[in-house]
Amino acid sequence: MGIAALFQRLATGGRAATDGAADAASRVLIVGSPNVGKSALFNRLTGRYVTVSNYPGTTVEVSRGRSRLLGDEFEVLDTPGMYSLLPITEEERVARALLIEETPRAVVHVVDAKNLDRMLGLTLQLAEAGLPLVLALNMADEARDLGIRIDVKRLEEAIGVPVVRTVATRGDGLAELIEQIRRVRPVASKAEVDYGPTIEEAIAAVQRVVKPAPGLSARTRAVLLLEGDGEQRARLRRTGGDGAVEQVSRIVSTTGARLDHAIHYHAASAVKLQVDCLLAEAVTFPPERRTGVAEWLSRFSMHPATGLPLLAVVVYVGLYKFVGAFGAGTLVDWLEGTVFEGYVNPWVNGVLDALVPWQVVRDLFGGEYGMMTLGVRYAVAIVLPIVGTFFVAFSILEDSGYLPRLAMLIDRVFKKIGLNGRAVIPMALGFGCDTMATMVTRTLETRRERTIAILLLALAIPCSAQMGVILGLLAGHPWALAVWAGVVTGVFLVVGSVAARVMPGERPRFYMELPPLRFPRPVNVLVKTYTRMVWYFKEVLPLFLLASVFIWIGNVTGLFEWVVGVVRFPVRALGLPDEAAVAFLFGFFRRDYGAAGLYDLYGDGLLTGNQLAVAAVTLTLFLPCIAQLLVMKKEQGWKAALATSAFVLAVAFVVGFLLNGVLVLTGVQL
Repeated sequence: MGIAALFQRLATGGRAATDGAADAASRVLIVGSPNVGKSALFNRLTGRYVTVSNYPGTTVEVSRGRSRLLGDEFEVLDTPGMYSLLPITEEERVARALLIEETPRAVVHVVDAKNLDRMLGLTLQLAEAGLPLVLALNMADEARDLGIRIDVKRLEEAIGVPVVRTVATRGDGLAELIEQIRRVRPVASKAEVDYGPTIEEAIAAVQRVVKPAPGLSARTRAVLLLEGDGEQRARLRRTGGDGAVEQVSRIVSTTGARLDHAIHYHAASAVKLQVDCLLAEAVTFPPERRTGVAEWLSRFSMHPATGLPLLAVVVYVGLYKFVGAFGAGTLVDWLEGTVFEGYVNPWVNGVLDALVPWQVVRDLFGGEYGMMTLGVRYAVAIVLPIVGTFFVAFSILEDSGYLPRLAMLIDRVFKKIGLNGRAVIPMALGFGCDTMATMVTRTLETRRERTIAILLLALAIPCSAQMGVILGLLAGHPWALAVWAGVVTGVFLVVGSVAARVMPGERPRFYMELPPLRFPRPVNVLVKTYTRMVWYFKEVLPLFLLASVFIWIGNVTGLFEWVVGVVRFPVRALGLPDEAAVAFLFGFFRRDYGAAGLYDLYGDGLLTGNQLAVAAVTLTLFLPCIAQLLVMKKEQGWKAALATSAFVLAVAFVVGFLLNGVLVLTGVQL
């Protein structure tokens, strides 16, 4: 038995813990909007013994973990963020599906205690759905500091569900929350929303058509059908047939004709009115909203005039200095140059020379391109420090509350390229590692957005390793550096804009809850960094080893030299020497190796300033590395991944050819 499995058994009282082993009587679902502390509470209840998997048929991840804190072997699920039971995003659809399918023992609705006006609407919907609900008023300390006073007893009586104050990051209120989870039962009918006589009449009519079923209450299913929920309509067709669907359609049509606005508008207004009544009864707000330093910084970070300079500082300090100079420079030099080149690789090659008589087998594991000397060295000596420092920087920004504000800042620009502000996360991650960023595109709402984001990551976002080498290569040629940055940025915007126009699908919508700005907690930063590093290596390390095998096959079969010969033809069309073909081929296997190949050519005096600019632009836009290609295949399938790669390859050489032509025709010397 492995160490991880042993600890897993100890954590679950000696019984094996497998996904789906817990029955419904011991399952707890944590639900709520993004950025309210759901994951922090989930981690408090489960510790580190957690599995993360995609919900079937989607790219949305769901975390499951065991909790001994609840007295029995409870399974806890951290559901994707949701704002309403009427889903808009894929995350909301998955969260609602879990509420219906998992038949939980308890549902914990986590809300931000400072923003109850925007969050109690979902609480009322969950209570009306007949779910065994507990309301967790998280960030209670921040609400208190702002002068917000919440009468928990009155709120409990008004909604009919247990209410607990919590501070998930510190564990405050956890014992009381656990006690309420053990005792909770489905709520009473007093939690129902009064939708007005016209809609209430329609609800009663639809309820006579809807058959009883587990999951949501008949009243909630009736409201969703009136609001035009497609999934509930399909479910009604399966259980009641076309006749039931036609009956509901007639009720919807008749009701809509009697109202001034859409049924959904009136339903949402009724929920908002009841929330306002709850707030008036149970919550006291300070006479004036306090405007402190944190709120001033929040506005500062989202205004274009001040937010963009702040972003430049964050990129310079976080990406360039910490990740680029320290991670990709100092740490990589020590790990690769001192540890691997000085100790690990010589030891591996020595062992292989002593024990393995066949050269071809020795080359598979050692030598210049072996699985140990190339694959493991790349993953540990290059990827580990770069991705590790990036994850630290990213976790600090995330824990501080800056990322949602950055998303708000650039949302308008990103909408021009078919994305929204949420795409800032994978795009920012791409400057650390495009392979990892491609995985993170799962967080985007629609397939259209994920396709555009993966295309732009593959085309015009250089990873930190490649960018570091290119910046060093062009440092002595400032005009070549300016041309490189301008052309790559232009290609990013043009291709994104064209893709947004021609690609079918819904245009992106964007809304995001803004968490408060706060000082990051070191423990939270370390836990997030560690969790992401483990996830990253599980996903990507096998791909690096596979890339080494491909290179070995290419060398053994002679395919490598043949491909180099083919690549020489387009390389010559770019005005580059034949030797640059090897750099481009290496760029497919490892982006930084391709850039390093150009560095060697420049050091040998084989490249002019103009050729440097052309080569740097083309290599940046060149094919995604093999690890990124394999992840693209995992996310999109081989057909889409190969089509994207072919498009990227064509754009790279066309742009390089045009740039070389412009420089030659104008006589500019960089």
